[in-house]
Amino acid sequence: MIYPIEHYQSKLSVKDTQFAIKKVKDGFQKALANNLNLMRVSAPLFVNKKSGLNDGLDGSQTPVSFQVPFLDDQIEIVHSLAKWKRMALKKYGMDMHQGLYTDMNAIRKDEPTLDNIHSIYVDQWDYEVIIAKEERTLETLFSVVRKVYEALKKVEKDIGELFPCLEKKLAPEIHFVSTLELEEMYPNLTRKEREKAICLKYGSVFLYGIGWPLKDGKPHDSRATDYDDWNLNGDILVYDKILDIGLELSSMGIRVDEDSLVKQMRYMNEEEKGKDSPYVQDIIHQRLPYTIGGGIGQSRICMFFLDKAHIGEVQCSIWDQKDIQDASEKGIFLL
Repeated sequence: MIYPIEHYQSKLSVKDTQFAIKKVKDGFQKALANNLNLMRVSAPLFVNKKSGLNDGLDGSQTPVSFQVPFLDDQIEIVHSLAKWKRMALKKYGMDMHQGLYTDMNAIRKDEPTLDNIHSIYVDQWDYEVIIAKEERTLETLFSVVRKVYEALKKVEKDIGELFPCLEKKLAPEIHFVSTLELEEMYPNLTRKEREKAICLKYGSVFLYGIGWPLKDGKPHDSRATDYDDWNLNGDILVYDKILDIGLELSSMGIRVDEDSLVKQMRYMNEEEKGKDSPYVQDIIHQRLPYTIGGGIGQSRICMFFLDKAHIGEVQCSIWDQKDIQDASEKGIFLL
């Protein structure tokens, strides 16, 4: 599906777009690493199924998997590195308030919608930082959000100096609002309509508290039970003028501790599944550090900062033939 777009024309040539993509990616990861005290590490493209390290997302998507002749376990292409990072922090001997980041590439073959902002190919920066148990608070979460946002603002400034034709879109400060507050503000709107409305109002928003049911009995959005604490997580959203939507750039949060993990798994009736997961057992028995982390969409921030109408203008993926035709008719050049 292609969002309705009128009179679109890319501000950058294909060649300039490729140059700008590298500038955005190089600049952002450098700023993020500096702001959060991160070291770049290598990361896996696939993990053993029995390890429990793959991201279950909302539980509805199954990973691409394959068998290796000399291994008994099924191998899975990662959905994200949300769980792997926490284990890596311990394995690599990181100290308190130190962290890591990595380039994460994934395949989400069951992506329900392929459109201007969704692709089966996922490229993002995954990062994770060690914190103390007593730092598992909204204050800590908001502090890290502001540091991520400052990195985004620096990239916008730098790319704008290289290409003055690009529009400056980020608000001076990011606004914080909970999903319960958002429901009270816009009770008659859908979830996505609420996100658009709040982004229209403030420009840049951190929407927090995603996973537990709202007053209408349903969560704002689905979240896996075993990595984010649903009281201490959220999404960075910005208003995308070209698509006229609230665009998610990052999902992040303070990770579950032994108590919130059990509570969330019990709520979703996943306690039996957790008994077979080494990762879950490591958290329950406090063998992994307490952390905060997230994923930041590389293609998402590129399309946003480069004033693009489609994620396929900044990444190579697979699209439905009708979408390719629709994109061409609207002046969208898919790589």
